[in-house]
Amino acid sequence: MPRFTLRAACPADMPAVAGLNRRVRNACLPYLPDLHTPDEDLVFFQATVFPTSEVWLAEAGAQLLGFAAARLDWLDHLYVDPAWHGRGVGSALLSCTRDRRCELNLWTFQANAQARRFYESRGFRLIAVTDGSSNEERCPDAHYRWVRQLSGPDRRSVLSG
Repeated sequence: MPRFTLRAACPADMPAVAGLNRRVRNACLPYLPDLHTPDEDLVFFQATVFPTSEVWLAEAGAQLLGFAAARLDWLDHLYVDPAWHGRGVGSALLSCTRDRRCELNLWTFQANAQARRFYESRGFRLIAVTDGSSNEERCPDAHYRWVRQLSGPDRRSVLSG
């Protein structure tokens, strides 16, 4: 299996992350409207994502394979180059993000069956579905949540307290 590494993103990574986000959305989510230009995508990552989120990258050499962006207990972005789907990149990024949290929530589009299977197979549970009226794309979406399962003495104190 090809090797890749994970690392925390830095501001210089923004153009590559914004570009990968656009490429993956176009390739894997063709039903979404194209609401922004590439320049607007870059501004979004520069003004919103990078300043407020923990962003992790998966790379093979100098090639960006995927990224995850999380803030507090929300995973806002997890995108992997389609050529690298099924090769452990998404799982590694998700694990890196979950390792730092006790709970993680996310939204995905209801039509994104691949993402829904991915998250459900990794312990996320469906919390709610919407008609999409509250998201920018106006596409029905689904709220998922993962909660760390405590074991040993930690679990007893949570269950009894």
